Amino acid sequence: MTSTIATETARPQANPRRPRPSLPRTGPRIGTTLAITIGLTASMAPALLPRTAEAQAMVGGVLIAVCLAVAGSARMLLRRWDFDINRPWAAYRLPAASVGAVVVSGAVVHACHWQNRLRAAMDFAPIGIGYWMRCALLTVVIAGVPIGLARGLRWLVRRLGFARSAGLAVVAVLATQFALLPAVVDWRRTAYASANAEMDPTVVQPVSHTRSGGADSAVSWPSLGAEGRKFVSGQPARGVRVYVGLESAPELNSRVALALRELERSGGLNRSNLVMVVPTGSGWIDANAAAGLDQRFGGDVALVGLQYSEAPSWATFVFGRTAAEQSARTLFTAIEQRLSTMPHPPHLYIYGQSLGATAGSAIFTNDQDQRHRLCAALWAGPPADRVHHAGATILANSSDPVVQWSPRLLWHAPDLTDTRPDAPRPQWLPVISFIQTSTDLMSALAPSAGHGHRYGIDQGTAMGTC
Repeated sequence: MTSTIATETARPQANPRRPRPSLPRTGPRIGTTLAITIGLTASMAPALLPRTAEAQAMVGGVLIAVCLAVAGSARMLLRRWDFDINRPWAAYRLPAASVGAVVVSGAVVHACHWQNRLRAAMDFAPIGIGYWMRCALLTVVIAGVPIGLARGLRWLVRRLGFARSAGLAVVAVLATQFALLPAVVDWRRTAYASANAEMDPTVVQPVSHTRSGGADSAVSWPSLGAEGRKFVSGQPARGVRVYVGLESAPELNSRVALALRELERSGGLNRSNLVMVVPTGSGWIDANAAAGLDQRFGGDVALVGLQYSEAPSWATFVFGRTAAEQSARTLFTAIEQRLSTMPHPPHLYIYGQSLGATAGSAIFTNDQDQRHRLCAALWAGPPADRVHHAGATILANSSDPVVQWSPRLLWHAPDLTDTRPDAPRPQWLPVISFIQTSTDLMSALAPSAGHGHRYGIDQGTAMGTC
């Protein structure tokens, strides 16, 4: 009897949750394969502009990291629900990886064909095997950085525990908000100010009284800023060119008053035509536009511009668009009032490119207001075509990502009615077209005039009439 009890006592108890036998791993997880395939294929979808190997690797690496993060999150949720998707599909890992490799190879062939079509249309050199080798190497490096950071953070959380990790995260967020970001902002402001003040020895100070910055001008040569100096010294020299920089006067109203005095002094109000030119964010005025306007009016024209920022257009568009619109509206209103006092005023026009087009169009409440107060307007490369059209000429290349970019690209095809075909057009794809167009913004100014966000002298010659 004792032996029987001992035997029953020694008998192992049944374990209701025995560990499942591990299956042989014959390739990456199905989710990992799917994530890498989707990320790489999406990154190589047809784009608007030719892309460098570095840019292609950047978008590919970021998309792979994002897709892997989504796959990892989905795997964690399924495990919490006690559902391991990898077990029933473990036998298909290697075939899935093979299919993924075939899909990615096909995407590479198609992307190579598309990129070379774009490059042929825009006079770029074709790409070859060296391009894709650099892409592959850089993509691995770029994708590896966020993956390594994520794994490092996961290790840190396990090491410190949730409470300590949460406290450390709060400290990092506060340090970023109150120390790192202000330091970066101050650094960029200093860099923009330095670029604006830099004196280019190849830009010669004008001697003509018809240009701002000359000996008899109330606007000093240094105060014009780098882009203003290029504008007033540009050719041809037939028309009047007035420009007032951010450093030319302490605040907006005084800069506007100075611009009007410059128009009086230079004889700009005695010309038959007056064009208010709205610069881009850094104060840049396209030399092609200035030359085209001079050609359009046979030199009988005065061009006037007012700087409102030292930062590039993208930064001003995001953080300082109100300043751009206020500057354009204040200058136009002052010019309009001055012309109303003249018995024979010049014909009034307005021109703007990119952010300058958006700011210039914001002067007017609607299309009818724009038609009533102007002879004509010309908008070149307007962002998302957000400008008034009445009495205006719209120049928009079909390959210009600035014209097409909008959050609506996530779910809606762009309206290409006002664009002029200059290169092969990619088919719109939900989400993917938004990603590709966002990436193309980085190289929007890389092509020559007539492609991307570059425009030629037709910015002036295409100006309408009264």
